[in-house]
Amino acid sequence: MDPDRYVRSEVSGGFVTLTLDSPHNRNAISSRLVGELREALADAAADDAVRAVVLTHTGSTFCAGADLSEASGATDADPASLAAGRTAQMTELLRAFLELPKPIVAKVDGHVRAGGMGLVGACDLAAAGPASSFALTESRLGLAASIISLTVLPRMSSRAAGRYFLTGERFGPAEAEAMGLITTAAADADATVAAWLGELARASPQGLAESKKLTTARMLADFDRYGDEVAAQSARLFGSAEALEGMTAFLQRRPPWWAPAR
Repeated sequence: MDPDRYVRSEVSGGFVTLTLDSPHNRNAISSRLVGELREALADAAADDAVRAVVLTHTGSTFCAGADLSEASGATDADPASLAAGRTAQMTELLRAFLELPKPIVAKVDGHVRAGGMGLVGACDLAAAGPASSFALTESRLGLAASIISLTVLPRMSSRAAGRYFLTGERFGPAEAEAMGLITTAAADADATVAAWLGELARASPQGLAESKKLTTARMLADFDRYGDEVAAQSARLFGSAEALEGMTAFLQRRPPWWAPAR
């Protein structure tokens, strides 16, 4: 196993576990992490011995959202080109989750923020342990949950979406289960996922693939219908002066100009 990889892959008992392991940035969605996830999903799709995928994490954070050191232009890349490239990467990644002909099970016991919510929403089953917390923090940075709305909005009740998309406040696994974002708020996420895998092992590969097509069809239709529109919004916002201030303030651990002083 390559110790330098951001996404670790392990096949056992007919299932592959993909572990987000990028502790230096709290498993943030960087170009490298997206590329490794896409590669791992393609490998899972091609392996007839794999019946389902488990997506989990190391550390206390499942995924912190976008890698703001990339998104804020804290690299040598042109900010506008970078924003467009990141948007395309994230769109393709979420579509790959939905199109994979095998179930993807999220096993979470840590913090989920912003783009990480899109990953959870794209999974077919999701168990969150007691250390989990969730937040759509984009509005606090001058952004919006553009691309990830395609996988998050179908999971949440409309009232919950109206609240948490706007306020950016945190909520726990019980609230996430009640609104439909996750399947189960679990006392023991490992045990819950193990039980699900036992049930999935009883299903045929064809049965799983065709059943998943039914459950993801409407989300994929939304990608076709709204994908270009929300991608354009995302790229525009990431390239804006207000978002640059929000992301820079976050990295500098200070309030942006529009927020009250701490």
